[in-house]
Amino acid sequence: MARYIGPKSKIARKFGEPIFGADKAFEKKNYPPGQHGSSKRRKKQSEYGMQLEEKQKAKYTYGILEKQFRNLFEKASQKSGVTGTILLQLIESRLDNTVYRLGIAPTRAAARQLVSHRHITVNGEVVSISSYLLREGDNVGVREKSKSLEAIAYSLEGRGNRYSWLDWDSEKMLGRFIGYPSREDIPETIKEQLIVELYSK
Repeated sequence: MARYIGPKSKIARKFGEPIFGADKAFEKKNYPPGQHGSSKRRKKQSEYGMQLEEKQKAKYTYGILEKQFRNLFEKASQKSGVTGTILLQLIESRLDNTVYRLGIAPTRAAARQLVSHRHITVNGEVVSISSYLLREGDNVGVREKSKSLEAIAYSLEGRGNRYSWLDWDSEKMLGRFIGYPSREDIPETIKEQLIVELYSK
């Protein structure tokens, strides 16, 4: 499956929540897409269907392809602890997601573009791989030549949320990945246990 580039509101309506951020179209039509979307009589979903939907929701939210997602699950299952929580922690440690969380980019898709276009550094070195997994203490910054980019400056101006596992120095345009977040700190409404159950079959 290639990365989804279609209408995001349609996907948000499918899952019943604005997973890509504020969405006026979703607010107007907050029911599933399709001819029978607004009908109250919906077919009861099977257990497998619920698990599959939760995995798809996580993949769309973070913009991860199936192979990458399964690889992260394999890594998570090999570590000691709660597999679902570790899976989300690994996803949160991806470079593209961290660039988005720091406020350098307004969306995860924009963050991937900044990384692939070589605007982002990790510990002073340019890294162009969006799926790069950060380690505790890694510094994520904007490349010196890219600090004057309008898109980055505009995104940082509107920087809202602050996250406990990240630190940000606005003068240096440098962030720090302090450590893996606890499940309570991750704001996404993903039922990770359903994903674990799906992959464990």
